Amino acid sequence: TKDGANVSLEPGGQLELSGAPLETIHQTCDEVNVHLRDVKHIADEIGVGFIGLGAAPIWKHEDMPVMPKGRYKLMTDYMDRVGTMGKTMMYRTCTVQVNLDFGSEADMVQKFRTALALQPVATALFANSPFLEGKPNGHKSWRSRVWRDLDADRTGMLPFVFEDGFGFESWVEYALDVPMYFVYRDGKYIDALGMSFRDFLKGELPALPGEKPSLSDWADHLTTVFPEARIKQFIEMRGADGGPWRRLCALPAFWVGLTYDQTALDAAWDLCKDWTAEQRDALRVAASVDGLQAKVDGINMHDLAREVVAISEAGLKARARPGAGGLVPDETHFLNALKETIETGKTPADELLDRYHGDWNGDISRIYEDYSY
Repeated sequence: TKDGANVSLEPGGQLELSGAPLETIHQTCDEVNVHLRDVKHIADEIGVGFIGLGAAPIWKHEDMPVMPKGRYKLMTDYMDRVGTMGKTMMYRTCTVQVNLDFGSEADMVQKFRTALALQPVATALFANSPFLEGKPNGHKSWRSRVWRDLDADRTGMLPFVFEDGFGFESWVEYALDVPMYFVYRDGKYIDALGMSFRDFLKGELPALPGEKPSLSDWADHLTTVFPEARIKQFIEMRGADGGPWRRLCALPAFWVGLTYDQTALDAAWDLCKDWTAEQRDALRVAASVDGLQAKVDGINMHDLAREVVAISEAGLKARARPGAGGLVPDETHFLNALKETIETGKTPADELLDRYHGDWNGDISRIYEDYSY
């Protein structure tokens, strides 16, 4: 942990930077740049490269190392009981996320609904996992496809969030019903797979009879809930593939522009407030398969993304948070990568597929040399 940020290893050795709470995208991007420079310095010394992708392009499951953390061992053992893609998610996918705060319960509700409904737009714009085990997999975001078949009890688009009366209490009720993974005690992960947090509250958890949970047990439990957006003490946007350096700064810019200016947030919610649960689900599926070319019930993803990015840009302009010692008037330039995608119609996945069918001549191993940080 350094300057409020920490670095950790995900199950298959994916490197995760959990950034400090910051006020502007300029600060966030500086933090990412410092982190990646540090990583590159160390990686170069030991002959290792890092690459920003949504899924491992060539390696099979048995090729992946397993990080020695008790939590990961428990999760691995459980995944095959509840879905077909859990271990693929843990060991062979990678995402970039942004955590955003809220000012009140009503503010949370509007932001959370907008975040969930528009998450497929982020999936489409950041789609960057068209390969698996050495060949194209038929999806622009294979990572997003993986999450659809992981564990229905803890993933998805959460239709109840859009029902009248949704608030903190209904979120807690939902989380209480998500089966547990573990309890952390004295440096060890105790197997509570499939058990009920409601039983734990009553002191009736089979794994720890007579014991009741602490607040940190609840915080741990919330980290095992994996919908497309989730609430802890902030809202976490979970729809985007890991990606190239520039897009690491584009993701927070995208969501901050949409949610941190009330006019922008109202406009974003207006775009999606009349969608049905079925349409939201269908958009999630179509985004993973077709990316920016997705179409659902007359909703054209490319047109929708164009509108959403324009709203985000207006929101960042209105926020008017300067950077570079005042030389840069606002945060809008962080959206440039997304604006290029909308102009060309090509996401990172489309560019990778063009290379695969073009100058790579079907040799996916070229990805390491051409796309490593």
